[in-house]
Amino acid sequence: MNKLIKNSSRFIILILMQVFVFNYIQWFGFLNPFVYLLFLILLPLEIPKPVQYIIAFATGFIVDAFLRTYGIQAFACVLLVFLRPYVIFVLNGFRPLESGIKPVPGVKEFSWILVYTLLLVFVHQITVTVLEVFQWVQWWRILWSSVLNTLFTTFIVLCVEYMFYAGKNK
Repeated sequence: MNKLIKNSSRFIILILMQVFVFNYIQWFGFLNPFVYLLFLILLPLEIPKPVQYIIAFATGFIVDAFLRTYGIQAFACVLLVFLRPYVIFVLNGFRPLESGIKPVPGVKEFSWILVYTLLLVFVHQITVTVLEVFQWVQWWRILWSSVLNTLFTTFIVLCVEYMFYAGKNK
């Protein structure tokens, strides 16, 4: 029950931060951090797959409702959750997933967390940008925006993660 309360409060706090703070940060017209992704990145792998997909869809749907993006965030979140075990599998050296794996400081080293976060955020950003622009003629804009948003979001997510998990062994 403690994990449920912790994950629920993390969900509420990150969604509120995204909706009321980070949605209003737009540098240079396209840099917009998606800090709510931290909730999906830290979602326990022990949760059954269908429940993870429902949680990801609901998370994206809530953000879509406030951004008026009509399912783009929901699709990108479900894709992120779908690819997450494969990213962990590759980062673990193609070994089976450990039970109770947690991508947090104190449990995993910084380089592992950085690559894990970068890959998942990039998948989300490229998906969102492709679906927003929806013109392959502007492939340079898609790539440029995705890379810069990935770096910006990863920086913010890692800062938040290290603020709350630094020095804690979970």
